[in-house]
Order: sequence, then C-alpha cells, then structure tokens
Amino acid sequence: MALRFTFVVLFFIQFTLSQSITAKVVAVKDGDTVGILWNGKEQAIRLAHIDCPEKKQAFGSSAKKFVSDFCFGKTVQIVIAGKPDRNGRWIAEIYYNHQNLNKELVRNGLAWHYIKYSNSDVYATLENIAREKRIGLWQDQYPIAPWEWRKSKKSRTKL
Repeated sequence: MALRFTFVVLFFIQFTLSQSITAKVVAVKDGDTVGILWNGKEQAIRLAHIDCPEKKQAFGSSAKKFVSDFCFGKTVQIVIAGKPDRNGRWIAEIYYNHQNLNKELVRNGLAWHYIKYSNSDVYATLENIAREKRIGLWQDQYPIAPWEWRKSKKSRTKL
C-alpha cells in the first residue's frame, strides 16, 4: 500500500512539474504573458525564467511585438514548469518550430533572466551574451529591470 501511494505521489509531482500540452495562442498580453485556448476557455501563460519590460517601459512594446510575431494565432507546444502563480497563470516555456520563445526573448535582448524565480545557467548565459553584444534593451546605458520599474511605480503611487 505504501509503495502504491509513493508511486502515485511521484507520478503526480512529475506530471505537475513537466506537463506538456499543445494549444493555440489567442492573445498576447505583453512580452511575458500570453493567452491560449484550452478546454474552450482562455488560459493565461506566464513565461518561465524571464521577465520582460513592462508595456510602458523601454522595449516593452518591442517584446510584445516579438512574442506576437513568434506565436500569435499559432499552435504551440507548452511545457508547464510547475504550479500556477498567484494570479492563476500557468508558468511555462513555449515552443514553436522547435524554438523556445522564452530563450529567444533573452537571446534578442528583450527580457531579463528572472533570477528571483530561476537558477537556470542557460538563461543566465543567454542574458550575458546579449549584454556583451548590446542587443535590444542592453543598448541602453542604464536599463531598468522590470521588477525595479514595478517597485518604483508602486512607491510613487503610495505618495
């Protein structure tokens, strides 16, 4: 009985942490959030490992356009990284034509590696290469990370 319970728990953990689905992208909210059609409803997906500039931030609209060009209206592979975030969005990597959207955003200087939620050496390396080549947002002399930008917006609204 204990062995069966252990097997069920391990299966559930593996399924939850690495579930892969195929779905159509029906919305692009911003550079790191898309909507897919899943079971007849729209489901929000937050891209794992990365944080893109906010819409009103420098390169925010460029990141959103990149995502739209990459996958809007297309059927993609979604690899869910774990449990949903506090807003109910699935955290995932998106693939189209064997390319990883999340990594392409970082490679093209349109996203930061979100080290608060990711310890991936691959994403760290992609960001470092983009920084060295001054690609995308790394062209700016002092790019502001989205989490810092959001924090500064919150503190200004409290005043």
